[in-house]
Amino acid sequence: MKMDYVRITHEINKHISIITLNQPEKENALDNQMITELTQAFIQSQRNSDVKAVLLRAAGDTFCTGEDIEYLQRVSKYDFTQNFQDSTDLMKLYQQIYTLRKPVVCLVQGPALAGGCGLMTVCDFIIASRETATFGYTESQLGFIPAIVLIFLVRRIGEGRARELVLQSRVIDADEAFSLGLISKVVPGFELEKSGFDLINELITKNSGTSMGLIKELLSRVPGMVTNDALDYASHLNALTRMTDDCKKGINAFLNTKSIKW
Repeated sequence: MKMDYVRITHEINKHISIITLNQPEKENALDNQMITELTQAFIQSQRNSDVKAVLLRAAGDTFCTGEDIEYLQRVSKYDFTQNFQDSTDLMKLYQQIYTLRKPVVCLVQGPALAGGCGLMTVCDFIIASRETATFGYTESQLGFIPAIVLIFLVRRIGEGRARELVLQSRVIDADEAFSLGLISKVVPGFELEKSGFDLINELITKNSGTSMGLIKELLSRVPGMVTNDALDYASHLNALTRMTDDCKKGINAFLNTKSIKW
């Protein structure tokens, strides 16, 4: 099903699915409509065999300041069933991005706060503007908790650093975020878009798409397994990977000393 987007834009250009938060007048704040649209755009990106990678970005001077005020007003009146459904929708979006079998690169300019910080946390690579990007899991300032994203944040930077960020609700700049391992790269603001596309083009031309997808599957599944089960699963996946067309193509190119462009 293809949606008519009103909160985001979605285009495909040269094997790249470009998803843009497009509510700059509201600082790209999240509501249930934007969450639904983002989920659908990532599902379409997964299903489209022409897409090799995804670029997530935001229009305007702000990445995303978290939940929209009107949305928060509605949520404050929900009962448990409504709140649980709403929370499940956000969880599905995060899970869809995190487990997508294609690399996801996120560009951050300006604030990425609360739900906005959560959104970028589940991406594979995060590139930020040195001059303007800021990051904060500020939910507890509103009596809320960053419950869903915390699962992914702990995986990304470890429990100790995650504890400090979420308990202090501290907003940090791009250089500190990089030093914590929260983001992948810091660049001057005018280089942000170019850096994102350069990284994606490097990924999709140098690496097998099948391999990257299977690596992401390993990364998403293995942390929840006991050691023996994880090793057994990894061994089976390793054996199956050797039988893929991409692996045969790569081995053949290596043995014949030929360069390969994926």
